[in-house]
Amino acid sequence: MNTDTQRERIAFLVRVIAKEADYLMITDARLFDPVFTLEQYNSLGTNIDLAERLDAFVSRFGRLQDSIGDKLLPALMAVVGEPKSPAIDNLEKAEQFGWLDSVDNWLTMRRLRNQMVHEYIEDSKVLLDALNMAHEFVPLLVECSKRFISEANRR
Repeated sequence: MNTDTQRERIAFLVRVIAKEADYLMITDARLFDPVFTLEQYNSLGTNIDLAERLDAFVSRFGRLQDSIGDKLLPALMAVVGEPKSPAIDNLEKAEQFGWLDSVDNWLTMRRLRNQMVHEYIEDSKVLLDALNMAHEFVPLLVECSKRFISEANRR
């Protein structure tokens, strides 16, 4: 990928990630007051608005993490001259560069995303725990997006 194409790609990702972070914060504020409860979970079949907010939160949480970790991070690594590497290696480098506070926190958010996407239909406790923990991680994920955006703009 030539330098101009790479810059255009990063600029596009920055715009997308900024929007995704904003949308996640909006949905987060509309879903949690202050936690998602078993009563709310049990009403999903009849409370379509709540069910849609839940789906939006899960989707936006995962999408923001995917956009940062799977798209912008590898693009930034290429810009700084790092060789193509597995995702975990990129995350460790990002932590070393100060773009990411903690690989462990990132992996926890990834685990939560997977639990919300794959297990919630079968186990309400897993969903409730994952949702409420993900809610607690939203400020960290949004802050992370700002760091990556700042780094991308600096480059």
